Amino acid sequence: MNATNPAIITKIIPESIAAEMGFEVGDKILSINGTRPRDLIDYQFLCADELLELEVIDTTGKTHLLEIEKEYDEGLGLEFDSALFDNLIQCNNRCPFCFIDQQPPGKRESLYFKDDDYRLSFLYGSYLTLTNLSQKEWARIEQMRLSPLYVSVHATEPEIRTRLLKNPRAGEILKQLKWFQQKRLQIHAQVVVCPGINDGQHLEKTLLDLASFHKGKIPAVASVAIVPVGLTKFRPNEDELIPITPQKAAEVIQQVQNLQTKFRNSLKSTFAWLADEWFLIAGQFLPPESDYENYPQIDNGVGSIRSFLKEFQLAAENLPKQIVKPKKFTWIVGNAVEKAFQPIVERLNKVENLEITMVALCSNYWGQSITVTGLLTGEDLLLGLQQKSLGDGVLLPAMMLKHGDTCFLDDMTVTELASRLSTPILPVRGIAELIETCIK
Repeated sequence: MNATNPAIITKIIPESIAAEMGFEVGDKILSINGTRPRDLIDYQFLCADELLELEVIDTTGKTHLLEIEKEYDEGLGLEFDSALFDNLIQCNNRCPFCFIDQQPPGKRESLYFKDDDYRLSFLYGSYLTLTNLSQKEWARIEQMRLSPLYVSVHATEPEIRTRLLKNPRAGEILKQLKWFQQKRLQIHAQVVVCPGINDGQHLEKTLLDLASFHKGKIPAVASVAIVPVGLTKFRPNEDELIPITPQKAAEVIQQVQNLQTKFRNSLKSTFAWLADEWFLIAGQFLPPESDYENYPQIDNGVGSIRSFLKEFQLAAENLPKQIVKPKKFTWIVGNAVEKAFQPIVERLNKVENLEITMVALCSNYWGQSITVTGLLTGEDLLLGLQQKSLGDGVLLPAMMLKHGDTCFLDDMTVTELASRLSTPILPVRGIAELIETCIK
């Protein structure tokens, strides 16, 4: 059984119940109405009651029993250091394309955590394989109606999926999808295409199998994202993976678009979407915004560029004609999006006294010739920028810094990079921060 630790409070929302009661950062919740919460899901479920008894340890180590009367579903206003108060469910698969196994040794410990936790999938949309769940966890998913979950399917043929995950339990995926269907629960699926393994006829069968679960008011499979395998120079030499070439990308695009036409007719939905990377690798135009429906797979890179461009277009309507003080910035992006983001640079440069230079980089660190922005490292930026005139600062997409951290994937910090470039580094998250930083 997993050991449940106290939930450590890291933030108290102003004017909340917790603030009024005098909770402090560092206090720990042991139990709620006699139950020790395993995770944020339990916490939210237990706190939905109108009458609560909390067992709390304060920062001096003293234990308190607090009674709270509140409105049903009214939150307490607390945030915690982690969504999980017990142990992370670890992954025991050995997928050859796992990014964690394609990193160099010796970096910070958190980069090597391999989770396969359904709770993080439910809370944050991270992908799991379903191969590491005990019967107790399956029962909890049903009991608490934890839906949708995000599932890495990759292939529905048992032998192909077992080959990819290196786990004999991987072949049970169709049986598991039937379970979701019977329980009226949903998943969003992901297929990472590995040439020579799960592409071609295998990819078609996978998508058709998944489409067979897209029916009824609550379709068991709500959507599918098709993603190209990403490889780095640190992967094992003996692996069986082949990089995605522009020719392969064009082939997969054509294959999936043919199926999309069938899905729109039979399912009244595009259902299966190609990640933006396919079009960038193939050098093709992205689909129109209308193709993405309600962007069900945007966090998987499906339609994220179209959404970004649309958001910028709307925000650009309020751009000033000029700014008072001349400013010059360097905007860093992965070279995969260079062409797609050129209109943004052109529009920003129409603001008088503002000059934006976009520098599109590939990752020498990972050994990639085509790189998405989120995978650029401090080493890549140092190599690509150290001989350039960078103006008043470097606009850094915050997606390079995971979960608000100040470290790149290679452990270089923003402060170190700024020092070595002798230039301010300005992390920006999203369109609003990008524009605000440029014109403020």
